[in-house]
This record gives sequence, structure tokens and C-alpha cells, in this order.
Amino acid sequence: MDIKEPEIKRDEILILDDDHFNPGKVCVVTGAGTGIGRATAIAAAANNLMVVGLDVNENEGEKTQKLARETGGQMIFIQSDLTRDEEIIHAISEAAKLGTIKYLANIAGIQHIDSIENFPMEKYDYMHRLMLRAPLYLSKLTIPHMKKSEDGTGAIGNMASVHAHICTVNKPAYNITKFGLRALTQSIAAEGMGKIRSFSLSTGFVKTALALNQIPAQAEQRGITPEEVVTDVMLGSSRVKEMMSPIDVGNLFVFGFSRFSKYLTGGDLLFDGGMLKTYAETKAHKSLT
Repeated sequence: MDIKEPEIKRDEILILDDDHFNPGKVCVVTGAGTGIGRATAIAAAANNLMVVGLDVNENEGEKTQKLARETGGQMIFIQSDLTRDEEIIHAISEAAKLGTIKYLANIAGIQHIDSIENFPMEKYDYMHRLMLRAPLYLSKLTIPHMKKSEDGTGAIGNMASVHAHICTVNKPAYNITKFGLRALTQSIAAEGMGKIRSFSLSTGFVKTALALNQIPAQAEQRGITPEEVVTDVMLGSSRVKEMMSPIDVGNLFVFGFSRFSKYLTGGDLLFDGGMLKTYAETKAHKSLT
């Protein structure tokens, strides 16, 4: 089994013509050190936005900054522990010095595999603070900046999942936080009155360290091989038998932020290869029911 996170190539990045996509507009991206967060930061920078990337991992965050600048874009990395309010406040304060905060991509997340009865509550508390409380607080702090912009508009994108629609075994904290992000998305939309837009992205499995690193634990929990986790669990219900790349998701954030998504507010972009909306009696389906 040879599945790894791919490198991002310039010709894979969606470039859109949007007057708001200029260096005076700031796009804050969490989880910018790896995976989808890294891809989104690079894609936003390539679209001429001033990107502020947040991540707890300094080395990986600085690597993303270098990659974003190599596309010809602008990015500043700020090491941030999003479970600490004072670090969130500091990050947004610094971001506001670089231009008008116009976009927020809430992407940072982790995974822990355990049943409800065995799930460590300290791990649940950490995941809740990182993956649900932090997005709410970041939204709370950035929305006033969006409202003060020249046209009073802005957009917030939240990284959900197919597990924001259906629940699988041994991922209670992940399931709960992803369902919560869809509720946050709709709450922002309800209060935004069409000026402050929000959307969520629900994908199947993406070639990121977060997804790939959980394969051994999934195999052990289910009593199957790592190869069967990929073919029968991750891709078994999908009609597209290939995992998405991080830049595929980063491009969706760019689209969601753009003028082409004027009517996308409160909605969920479901890109799951047909996993949730189609049905076939497969080995994978039997294992999930």
C-alpha cells in the first residue's frame, strides 16, 4: 500500500478573478502546517490574498509559508495553540495589522480512535476546544473586522466531513465536533444576513497525515488489514475509488470565498465521491451497518 500526501503543483491551484482577492485582504487559515490547511493557505496566497497561517507546529508552518511564497503569493505564519484564548486573540490582532480580515478558514483538527466507553475525556475536551470552540471564537473575533470592511462583507469556511452527516464507530469526538461545525456554519449565516457568508466543506477521505495515520488504529479496532481499511472502509462506499488530494479541498475554499459563491451561505459543499447519496450492497457497507 503506497498512499502518501502529494506535493502541491502550481497548475493544480484554482485561480479566480475576484476584485476582493488582493494583498490588502487577509485570509486567516488554521491548521496551516499540514494537509488541507497547508493546501488552502497556498491556494489563497496564489490568489493574491495576504494569508495568515496558524498552527501549533512551528517547523511545518514555516514550511507552508515558504511554499506559499514560492507561488508568488504572500503569507505570514504565526505559531498558535488554538486551545488557548490568549493565543487566538494575539493571532487575530496581528492579522488585522496586515490588512482587512475578509476570510477565515477553520481547518485545524486532530483524530483519536476509541469507542465511547473507552474514550479519554481529556482527549475529548482537547478536541472540542480545538475543533469547535476555537472556530467559534475565531469567528467571533473576525466578524467585526469583516463588517468594518469597505462593503461590510466577508466569508467563513469550516472544514466539516462526511462525519458531519453520518457517524462511524470509534470516532465520537470527531463526529460530534464535525456535526457542530455545520451548526456553527448555519448560525453564522443566520446572523450574517447575506453580508457575512459561511459555508462548510464535507469531504470523504483526503490524502493527509490525519487520515493516513489513523489507518493502523482503524485496522486494529476493526480486526482487518490496513489495506482493507483503505479499500473497504475509506473508499468502499465511494463511487470514486481514489482519495482526494489536499489541494482539491483548498480549491473549494477558494471557490467558497470568491464572488462566484454569492449565494453560498449556510450551505455545505459535499464532495465525497457519492459516498452519502448513493447505495450499493458492498462489503464496506456491511461493515459499517
